[in-house]
Amino acid sequence: EYIEYYNNDRIKQKLKGLSPIAYRNQAL
Repeated sequence: EYIEYYNNDRIKQKLKGLSPIAYRNQAL
């Protein structure tokens, strides 16, 4: 759980605050 949360947090920073799900929805 912690690792998944940590990775999601890093992804958010990389995508300028977008959550992975929001980014994926945008990409589609």
